[in-house]
Amino acid sequence: MNVLSIQSHVAYGHVGNASAVFPMQRLGVEVWPVHTVQFSNHTGYGAWRGEVFAAQTIRDVVRGVGERGALARCDAVLSGYMGSAEIGEAILEAVAAVRAENRDALYCCDPVLGDTEEGVYVRPGITEFMRERAVPAADIVTPNQFELNLLTGLPSRTLGEARAAVAALQARGPRVVVVTSAATDDTPADRIDLLAGEGSRLFRVRTPRLDLAINGAGDCIAALFLVHYARERSAALALAKAAASVYGLLRRTAEAGSREILTVEAQDEFVAPTATFAAEAV
Repeated sequence: MNVLSIQSHVAYGHVGNASAVFPMQRLGVEVWPVHTVQFSNHTGYGAWRGEVFAAQTIRDVVRGVGERGALARCDAVLSGYMGSAEIGEAILEAVAAVRAENRDALYCCDPVLGDTEEGVYVRPGITEFMRERAVPAADIVTPNQFELNLLTGLPSRTLGEARAAVAALQARGPRVVVVTSAATDDTPADRIDLLAGEGSRLFRVRTPRLDLAINGAGDCIAALFLVHYARERSAALALAKAAASVYGLLRRTAEAGSREILTVEAQDEFVAPTATFAAEAV
């Protein structure tokens, strides 16, 4: 399996491609990473160095990959933090180029826009681009609960509301919607939910809530879900497998008291999770 992964990258720590590429490789996937930004560290530290790349740089790198004849062997495109709406257009051009060579290739869009604590943290225009251009082009979208609400304009306080919001996002094009870090009125205080809508069905995986605030978990979940879905063609199975791996990864990170996710140290969790969770239809 070959995946073209177009998203941010940091030299120190694990977010964006630095969180997504290695887990996919550990699962035996050949990954072709293209970076939308190169930062010293994630922006959660409050200070960082580096730059957002020009959209033309993204186009040039993807074009170069295509000139090697590789796009016909690309099974999926994964996108995350874009940096600008223009970069988003370059990503959709890459998706179109891949699909022109392989019509069965999947596009998984992780619509990185913000979260409950910080609100929207991307540049102006990106939210609208995600809503109007990226989501309709995607086969899979993986918003967190805040992003689900932002993209649909709908609440998700209850499970019924979450179901309606997922269906509204599916109606725009994606066959599968995965909601990370979901907490509805039905979620116990010591648990956190992951939801996946596929067709008319909604699945839930519930895991223990861990006492940590970490960056990069969503990037990892999107990557793992994409790989497992591409192999299983089942949102329920893919959700359960991705949830098990990420829970083990985060538990190890919490136990170590690390501010950075332990992507390398806990790598066995990607192939042999120490905990398993079932996906239930809800």
